[in-house]
Amino acid sequence: MEINVLNIKGQETGRKVTLNESIFAIEPNDHVVYMDVKQYLANQRQGTAKSKERSEHAGSTRKLIRQKGSGGARRGDINSPVLVGGGRVFGPKPRNYGFKLNKKVKKLARKSALTYKAQENAIIVLEDFAMEAPKTKEFVNIAKNLKCDDKKMLLVLPEVNKNVYLSARNLQKAEVMLASTLNTYKVLNADVLVMTEKSLETIDGILK
Repeated sequence: MEINVLNIKGQETGRKVTLNESIFAIEPNDHVVYMDVKQYLANQRQGTAKSKERSEHAGSTRKLIRQKGSGGARRGDINSPVLVGGGRVFGPKPRNYGFKLNKKVKKLARKSALTYKAQENAIIVLEDFAMEAPKTKEFVNIAKNLKCDDKKMLLVLPEVNKNVYLSARNLQKAEVMLASTLNTYKVLNADVLVMTEKSLETIDGILK
């Protein structure tokens, strides 16, 4: 699959790049995509929910009523879960929601996500560019030239570019990522994937 290379004005440069079929034209595997997205979202969870059990509540341990004969539920001290203000039974405790996925599974998931974007014609290849200073207005103009200003756009760069990152930081529908940290969730969450020529080479080297 060949794609025209555009410049930041949205014009064709006359060059074309061929997308690697082993990355952008595979048979997508929906299950591994689901697992990879699930792991990403699980890793975002703080896991800090906590409630007090009866042993952690402050209160007297005196036995309130006799064990039998009252006609009600038996209970010991005032911290009993039976009573209002008592401890909670089997409440949440701090935990890590993350789980392990094999490298090959994650790689297949990323290839599947990129294949879906290629099938939707939602990939734009941009010639390498640089910004002399952080200017959000300039970044907005680039998005307009690429006809992405009204869509969720994910710009993939080959290396850290602070000026580009700062220019896009305040835009709700724009996000900047490195090719080396590209993940399945971010690819699928974007409406349009904008990649520079060098970032495309980086992705080829990682996923090939």
